[in-house]
Amino acid sequence: MLDKKLLAILVCPVSKAPLEYDQEREELWCKASGLAYPVRDGIPVMLEEQARQLTADEKLN
Repeated sequence: MLDKKLLAILVCPVSKAPLEYDQEREELWCKASGLAYPVRDGIPVMLEEQARQLTADEKLN
């Protein structure tokens, strides 16, 4: 689980939009940029080159 205080201050480095935590996939999602950033060992990896593109369905949820 990601600390709620940390999640409250993190933003997408590309769009500067807020992030949503997907606990099942252990990712931080940014619907504005369409990127999902991995969380490894409880540490968000906020690098654009490490992010994956969200699918069309993921962007809608």
